[in-house]
Amino acid sequence: MARNNHQSVSIAPDHNRPILSKGQKTFNSLIKQIEKRRMRLRAWETVTPSFQQRYVNDLLPLEQTLTDLQIRMVHRLDRAYEQKELTKAERRKLAAVITDLAGPLAGEDDGLKAIYNKYSATDYDSETAAEIDGMKSMLEAVLGVELGDDLDISSPEELLQHAQAHIQQRQAEEATEAVAREARRAKRKKSPRQLAAEARAQEEQAQISLSIREVYRKLASALHPDREADPQERDRKTKLMQRVNEAYNKNNLLQLLELQLELEHIDQHSINHISEDRLKHYNKILKEQICELDQEILHVETAFRYSYGIEPFEALSPDTVLRNLAADIKDLRLNIRALEHDLAAFEDIKNLKGWLKTFKRKRLTKTVLAPVP
Repeated sequence: MARNNHQSVSIAPDHNRPILSKGQKTFNSLIKQIEKRRMRLRAWETVTPSFQQRYVNDLLPLEQTLTDLQIRMVHRLDRAYEQKELTKAERRKLAAVITDLAGPLAGEDDGLKAIYNKYSATDYDSETAAEIDGMKSMLEAVLGVELGDDLDISSPEELLQHAQAHIQQRQAEEATEAVAREARRAKRKKSPRQLAAEARAQEEQAQISLSIREVYRKLASALHPDREADPQERDRKTKLMQRVNEAYNKNNLLQLLELQLELEHIDQHSINHISEDRLKHYNKILKEQICELDQEILHVETAFRYSYGIEPFEALSPDTVLRNLAADIKDLRLNIRALEHDLAAFEDIKNLKGWLKTFKRKRLTKTVLAPVP
């Protein structure tokens, strides 16, 4: 049965073998695991363009609008602080509000940095330097690296980039050393036991390669375009042969088997009666495919996190990213409306005083003030 442009491969019980062997069960399990990973990759391919479009068109403009409103609010509260109607207690609360709002924005705006320093008990640059030193110590302890004491770094983000570059350099050095170590080991005289183990491994690998090559040769023999006189059929076979070559170059056994089913070169009976020795080789190839797919998924999802600022430990799935993005957009719109309301209301010092009476610092988020009653 066709599905997602390929035939479904699995071993089914029949009247001769009503109970599947261990190798057959493993084969079916590995096929299901591969299909699950394929589906996840296809889901990312499908959702990413839609996510990118809405992220750029809807979320980014709203984030900029919110930032602009926050900056306006900081300046408005800074002006209100000097009004004589405010008590000392109200000014203390207002100073806390101003520092909470200005802090996340001060790094990009000298005017906001000056306002933050005016109301904060410490200096913004000193706080940032202390934060960087703390992160540096933590990264050195966790990662086991020395990042050096002569760093010219002005933000935690730059420190993380420096740490990442340092780790990559160390990994490259370790890889080079591993190659050299392996070369030295290869020069040493090997014991009979080591030689026998290497011979077995080489023989097994040769059998695995032969298993894939046999499937490839059968397909290539049937599809070779140069043997086809009809132009349309030659074009069809050329495209199919491209798929075969791609699968063979990637050691993609499952795709080659699917192509055999699609082209009716094998049938369910043939799959059901793959020999146990051949299954052993097939299963090892399929396990390697699972590892490769896992690496591909990790690469795709890591790049997605990096592109859209998603935290490393935040749950991430192609089935939920659009829904989560819609929720973020909804929250941004609510925050914007609340800030617009508060900006207008705080023109009247009485409204600000009324809000300060009910203010508790834990109610203040980094994005928006609690609404004026």
